[in-house]
Amino acid sequence: MNGNIMLIGFMGAGKTTVSKELSKITGRNELDMDAYIVEKEGMSISDMFEKYGEEYFRAKETQSLIEIMEKNDLIVSCGGGVVVKDENVEHMKNGGVIVLLTATPETILERVKNSTDRPILNGNMNIEFITNLMNKRKERYLSVADVIVATDNKSVSEICDEIMDKISKK
Repeated sequence: MNGNIMLIGFMGAGKTTVSKELSKITGRNELDMDAYIVEKEGMSISDMFEKYGEEYFRAKETQSLIEIMEKNDLIVSCGGGVVVKDENVEHMKNGGVIVLLTATPETILERVKNSTDRPILNGNMNIEFITNLMNKRKERYLSVADVIVATDNKSVSEICDEIMDKISKK
């Protein structure tokens, strides 16, 4: 398969963990989009949100995505909200295959409950908030995904095998 493999999904769906494993399996380089932005900006995402607001961060996200899509054969772990902008989706579609990782709100909470680097969840670390936010983004995720893989109760290698199997059938 030519192009990049972009992993999208809600925070805690497993994008970073799966991208690292997919990188080992495929021999492709792995790139974490949020880490890329943090390195470029020299500050944490929480600090960007606090200092400049979400709009600033989203602009940096688009700019970074354009730079990343100039490369090929990457496994890209995308930020949870990257698909909100049509422009971002267009860049991603042109750059490869979009893989949606899903998980239940309960699984998400279990995975992120001890995290302090998720600004949108700070002060809202509960099933109801996570469910509402997931529902707001669900249709968008489903509409842009080329491949969908549920991550609940599966090992990382099972998830990677399923992704590669589905991509090969595209």
